[in-house]
Amino acid sequence: MDTNSNAIHDEKSVNASSSGTGSGEPVKESRQDAAAEKQVQDQKAADEAPAVENEAGSGAVECSNAETEACKKELEKLTKEIEESKDKYLRLVAEFDNFRRRTSKERLDLVQTAGEDIIKGLLPVLDDCERAMKALAESVDSEAAKEGTNLIYSKLLKYLKSRGVESIKAIGENLDTDFHEAVAKFPVEDKEKKGKVIDVVEQGYTLNGKVIRFAKVVVGD
Repeated sequence: MDTNSNAIHDEKSVNASSSGTGSGEPVKESRQDAAAEKQVQDQKAADEAPAVENEAGSGAVECSNAETEACKKELEKLTKEIEESKDKYLRLVAEFDNFRRRTSKERLDLVQTAGEDIIKGLLPVLDDCERAMKALAESVDSEAAKEGTNLIYSKLLKYLKSRGVESIKAIGENLDTDFHEAVAKFPVEDKEKKGKVIDVVEQGYTLNGKVIRFAKVVVGD
């Protein structure tokens, strides 16, 4: 009985041993296949990675070039606007400078010629004083009248000169239409007097260099 039991036990042991050995080989092969497959996938992924990087790099370069062109165009546009603004500024400065000079000259002329109408109104009075002095010089009236008239004439002339009034030179001068107005011609024997002023009918005057009354003259012919 014991002998049979041991035999049975030994047989089971042998069968179990055989069963374990046979099932271990397929497991080992399955693990090797999985490792090989993983290695293939890793290699494939490694091969595809540079291609993806190249595509990304190419896209970045294209984007960078596009941005550079856009920046160039924007820079050109801004440069053009700056040049136009600078040109407008220079033109405005030149126009303002011309305006300033013109207004300064007009203001100066206005100051210099202020009261021109009043001074013109006083010129006939000055003419009358000159006529009175000539008449008194040829008369036998008292010296007091002569001195009084001469005093009035001197004060009036002094005041007008202080305001910039000057008499225009005429006698012996060549006829100058900028200052003289020929009202008559008179024949002369002396050739040197031809074309020159030989007499003054009405004295001319300037105010700060501007003619306010032309001298009416007689010219030798």
